[in-house]
Amino acid sequence: MLKEAAIPLTDDTLAPGTERTLAILELLGRHRAGLSLTEIARELDLPVNSVFRITGTLHSRGYLQRREDDKRFVLTNKLFDLSRPVVREKSLVVCALESLKWLRDETGETTQILASVNHKMTVLEQCISSQPIKVSSTVGLQVPMYSCAPGKAVLAHLPPAELEKFFAAVQLKQYTPTTLATPESLETDLAKTRKRGFATDIAEGLEGIHCVAAAILDEYHYPVAAITVMSPSFRLKRDQFDKAGKLCLEAAATITRRLLA
Repeated sequence: MLKEAAIPLTDDTLAPGTERTLAILELLGRHRAGLSLTEIARELDLPVNSVFRITGTLHSRGYLQRREDDKRFVLTNKLFDLSRPVVREKSLVVCALESLKWLRDETGETTQILASVNHKMTVLEQCISSQPIKVSSTVGLQVPMYSCAPGKAVLAHLPPAELEKFFAAVQLKQYTPTTLATPESLETDLAKTRKRGFATDIAEGLEGIHCVAAAILDEYHYPVAAITVMSPSFRLKRDQFDKAGKLCLEAAATITRRLLA
């Protein structure tokens, strides 16, 4: 195991205890299988007593869980739950659940709602297909915005200044032969998305998987999230994108109405 860099505590550090707490959370975020008390202390070059107090507090408040078998600390979903987006104090996921199920039943495929976090799309909730061969992922999974339909649906509706910041901050990479890995190709695709209203993913993130998605907008027409249909490419073919896209648009509009009601 590679040793993490020691926490840089200087005279300018405003809250050393907070620095250490955040460092522990970030470390465990990189080691999803968990770490023991002594491993955390060693990786961050911290006193074991300090780590004991901090992890004890995080555990008691529900941010960490300690496994029974090997006593390693692992992150819980509490931080993710705190960051779930809301609109007008309404839970986005709660307002979307009925539409997710409706879209799943209409298409027969897995449906998801995702929101952008640090230039990536995070899966907030999903309704899994009942098909024998299906596609699904884990709630909390993050994927690049530009290589998935829900991410491109959000990007297409961003204000120009925010879209410009995205291109300045994100290095586009080629994940599959169809990934839009240049600003020019991605811009062209986003223009198509704006024109038809929904985004498509032709195996751009993972080979063999097609997706269609529509942005969920707030009262200012800002994209707060996206709803998507995902399927093996042999079942959701290109000539079916238009039908699936219109269903996504209908589901997104319904979620927006529930959020703003």
